[in-house]
Amino acid sequence: MKRIICLLLITCSTFAAYADPFADQPKRPEKVIANLNAIIDLHSHKAGQSFAINRNPNTNIIESSEKIATFSCFTYDASFETIAESFMADEPLCYQILHMVPGNKEVFKLKVVTNEGSKTIVLRSKKEQEMWLMCTKNPENPQLRDAYAIVWEEMGDDDVNFEVEGTVYMITSLRPDIYEKSAESNKRMFKIEGRVDANIADSLYNIYIADSRDALYALDDDDYVACVPVVNKRFEFQTELDHPMVGRLRCIFPDGSLCSAWIDLDFVPGETYRITVHNGYYDEDRDYERRVGRQSGRSLLVTDSPRVAVGDTLKVNSVNNSDDEMDQWMKTISPEQKMRLEMKGKVVESDMEALQGIYEQVGEKFSEVQDFNKKWGIEGTGNASTPQLDPLYEQIVSLNKKMDADIIKLYGNMLGEAYSEQNKKLTVMLLADPSKKGKKAQKYVQKLMEKYMEEMNKLVAEPKW
Repeated sequence: MKRIICLLLITCSTFAAYADPFADQPKRPEKVIANLNAIIDLHSHKAGQSFAINRNPNTNIIESSEKIATFSCFTYDASFETIAESFMADEPLCYQILHMVPGNKEVFKLKVVTNEGSKTIVLRSKKEQEMWLMCTKNPENPQLRDAYAIVWEEMGDDDVNFEVEGTVYMITSLRPDIYEKSAESNKRMFKIEGRVDANIADSLYNIYIADSRDALYALDDDDYVACVPVVNKRFEFQTELDHPMVGRLRCIFPDGSLCSAWIDLDFVPGETYRITVHNGYYDEDRDYERRVGRQSGRSLLVTDSPRVAVGDTLKVNSVNNSDDEMDQWMKTISPEQKMRLEMKGKVVESDMEALQGIYEQVGEKFSEVQDFNKKWGIEGTGNASTPQLDPLYEQIVSLNKKMDADIIKLYGNMLGEAYSEQNKKLTVMLLADPSKKGKKAQKYVQKLMEKYMEEMNKLVAEPKW
């Protein structure tokens, strides 16, 4: 039920976000624009103009523009006389309007913010200047601000000279209020950006958050803070945090059941965790672990309880025939580590099944030899049975070489449990049939066991992106 409500909320919020996009679309202050353009066309200094415009290459929508022109005219010129009238006529269309008259000592600066950064333009620098300023939302993109300003100063020392000199500003840039709020928000924002394979694109992901590792492990399955759907093979979650926390990412299958495995990680303000989920395994951002995760030394996922953190270094001893070291090693790793190893091991599942078939054949041949010896009263087996089993021992070596090459080519590491199981079977067989070919096969399997136990340490310590 909670999942259904979650999906309904997501759907409703999506419709709300796209409902009637033209309802409050802002309009341009056409009178102010026409007035300022007329002053530029009739009275500007051609050598004193600057013009710049930047458009989005995909949408052709203006992202920022700047038009600045100095001018000289008389106070009785028609275009100059209507300045106050045009600004007041378009006043309902703006969210900020300002008129400063001569005698006011205040200096006025306009903050201009673009994707490349921010700068400040001084509009009014002297008390002798008069200024009109209007700021409106850009009608093509409400996140932009259109600023229109004109500043001038009367020239001459007597009432006979009615000439003025000034500057016109027409500037489009990011709205500073949104930019500053966004910049502050980004410092606190933690994000998860995920991608999934096409064959698992109908899944969902539960997000859990807690202040500490123990608190995270105490959460129930239904204590999630968000249920995130996969859209176009992607999913994303973000939240503002005042301090580092810990969290969990857990998949929900199409039938509504929760995955038995999950991923615990540090939720750090201002950081983004990236993950790609495949069918049976995943790749994650190794740099995130080095930067802020368990490998950084600042992780909240401490290891003072029986669970072992993913980034911990695990010690490996040499392998012996009893296989105790491998068994002990598998008992020390955390569910997360074992999940990662099991996922990687799925890529060689077909080869492992083929090996199982070979061992079954060895068992059948071995039984035939034992029955034959028993029938004719032959004591033990010794090396007499070797020729019948040698081809199968050679197949074991050959198929293990293929698995080794395939894994190195695809992933560079793999699950060592397959070799552990082989080693146990070979040990039992060699007790009854200590042939040279059999010993050679076991020695090769043990060599691979050592190799991949070392690789598993690297895998759980530094997951491949």
